[in-house]
Amino acid sequence: MRVFTAMPQRHWHEVAPAAVAAEAAGFDALMTVELGHDPLAPLAVAALATRRAELTPSVVVAFPRSPTVLAQQAWDIHANSGGRLVLGLGSQVKGHNERRFGIGWTAPAPRMRDYVGALRAVWRAWETRGRLDFDSPHYRLSLMTPDFSPEPTGLAMVPVTVAAVGEAMLRVAGQVGDGVRLHPLCSRAYLEQVCLPQMVEGMRRSGRSRLNFDVHGGGFVCTGPDQATVAAEMEKARRRIGFYGSTRTYLPILAMHGLEELGARLHRMSVAGQWDRMAAEVPDDAVRIFAACGTYDELAAVIERRFGGVADSIDIRFPAGIAPGLAAELVRDIQRIPHTFAGFNTDW
Repeated sequence: MRVFTAMPQRHWHEVAPAAVAAEAAGFDALMTVELGHDPLAPLAVAALATRRAELTPSVVVAFPRSPTVLAQQAWDIHANSGGRLVLGLGSQVKGHNERRFGIGWTAPAPRMRDYVGALRAVWRAWETRGRLDFDSPHYRLSLMTPDFSPEPTGLAMVPVTVAAVGEAMLRVAGQVGDGVRLHPLCSRAYLEQVCLPQMVEGMRRSGRSRLNFDVHGGGFVCTGPDQATVAAEMEKARRRIGFYGSTRTYLPILAMHGLEELGARLHRMSVAGQWDRMAAEVPDDAVRIFAACGTYDELAAVIERRFGGVADSIDIRFPAGIAPGLAAELVRDIQRIPHTFAGFNTDW
C-alpha cells in the first residue's frame, strides 16, 4: 500500500525541511489540502527540495478555477519536479461554490467530466504544439497562441484524480480519472458496497483498467506510541467527523451505519453556528467506523483490516516528535500491505 503524508501550508519556510524528512522516511507522496491556505504553492517548494516523492494536492477545488489557469499551474509544478505531480480535483458542494466562491452551480458530475477533458486538451495542445479545440457543454476552448504556450516537457501527462462521494461522481472518477480521492468520511462498508462498484462501472464505460487506477482513502488514521496519544488523535478525527457530518451531502454514508439522526442533529447545529459543540455529539463507535485506530505496534494490522484489499493508498501524519527511524519503519510496514494499483497510464 502506498503511503502519503501532509505538508505544512501556512508557513512556506517549513515546507522544504518537512518534505526532505518525509521523503527520507520513505513516504510515497507529499500531499496538501485546500482548506485555509493555497494547496499548490507549497508543492512548488517541495518539488525543489525532493527528488522521488509524488506531489499531490488532495484536492484542488476545480470549478472556481478556469481549466486553463489550473492547467498552467499544474504544468509548471509537473515540469519542475521531473513529472511527479498528480493533480487531485474536487467539486466542493453547492453552498460553497455559490456563497464562498460566488460562481453558478450546475450538476457537478457532468461538469467534472468536462473539466478533466478541458485540462487534458490544453496540456495536449502544449505538449504536441497542436491546435486547441475542446467543445463541451461546460467549457469551449479554441484559442492557444505560441506566446501563451509553455515549452513541451517530454514527460508523461499529469495524472488526474477525482474526489468523489456520490454515485454519479464515483462513476465519473472511474470513467475519466486516473484515480479517486475518497472523502475522509468514508467507511469500509461504503467503499466496498458503493464506491468500488460505481468506479468499476465508470472504468468499464471508458475501457480503463483497475490496475492503472489509484483508490486513495477514505477514512482517518489515528495512531501514536501509546493509547493516550491514540485517544488524542481520535479527538482530532471526532472534530472533523462532526464538521463533515453536518453537511447533508454525506448523509447517505452516515445512513448506511444507522447514524441518520446524528447527521440531522449536526446539520441543525451548523445552521445555528454551534461548530464548537459538534464533536461532543460524535460517539467513539462512530469515530471507529471512519478511522483506523491503534498504537504504532498495532498500526499495520489496523490499517490492513480497515483498508486492505479495497484501497491502494492512504495518508497519515505521525504525531510530533516521532523518531525518523521509527517513522521509516512504520511506513515500510504499511507499504508491505498488498494493493491493486500498478502505476498510472498517462501516455499522450
